[in-house]
Amino acid sequence: MTQNSLSFLKGHGTENDFVIIPDPDNAIELPASAVAKLCDRRAGIGGDGVLHVVRSAAHPDAAHLAGEAEWFMDYRNSDGSIAEMCGNGVRVFARYLQHAGHVEPGDLAVATRGGVKHVHLDKSGDVTVAMGRAILPEGEVTVSVGERSWPARNVNMGNPHAVAFVDSLDDAGTLYTAPPFSPASAYPTGVNVEFVVDRGPRHVAMRVHERGSGETRSCGTGACAVAVAAIRRDGVDPAATGEPVGYTVDLPGGTLLITEHPDGRIDMTGPAVIVAAGEFEAAWLTETAFA
Repeated sequence: MTQNSLSFLKGHGTENDFVIIPDPDNAIELPASAVAKLCDRRAGIGGDGVLHVVRSAAHPDAAHLAGEAEWFMDYRNSDGSIAEMCGNGVRVFARYLQHAGHVEPGDLAVATRGGVKHVHLDKSGDVTVAMGRAILPEGEVTVSVGERSWPARNVNMGNPHAVAFVDSLDDAGTLYTAPPFSPASAYPTGVNVEFVVDRGPRHVAMRVHERGSGETRSCGTGACAVAVAAIRRDGVDPAATGEPVGYTVDLPGGTLLITEHPDGRIDMTGPAVIVAAGEFEAAWLTETAFA
């Protein structure tokens, strides 16, 4: 890397893809316009979001977590907006740390705006993330596509989700734009919307419109929200049964296993792959991004 260039990598988790920007000392400015430029699939590198890799102690949003987690996932949506968490992103972030030699296979902690996430890197290639516990806000929520509407389950996984069970994944339409929801007060900063169908016992499939990114091939927090909603719908709440419950969740980009434990902890297991590494001109980011 020269003074005029910046390094990047490209990775994906069940085809939810990310531009990875290594920046341990938080020396690279990443305004929203620059992030959007990086994620542009025609004029940039292309991705559903940016994983800005920073040491927690070096970032004002994570310095208070530095004692628990050395590394901070400064996650940005493809439009440049900041998100609290990204489940697939955490798996790819952890895989990058291993790829770069910062960590070994095994357990590690990653700081996010949604709190510290505990990760296990399996030597087989899968990554398990402890996603925390779901919050289930009270109140009825409805999502719509065209003239059709469905009741949705309000699930918060550190970011907001509306989970609607439908007859066919085609019911979700194109998902080019965010599906309308009501009441507006349920999600004052927007929401990720999941449309879900059954595939078999404890096996569902989904499509998702991610807030700030549009339809994506996969959404880790969305898969967790879907599993939680399905567990409640199916009457197998682990808190009541005393047994962990696992659901297989098929997404357009692959499959995730979501397990909820009796104490509410949720684990997400799936692949994470680093596919490329390269450099881009710093001037392209700092000048062209604002043109």
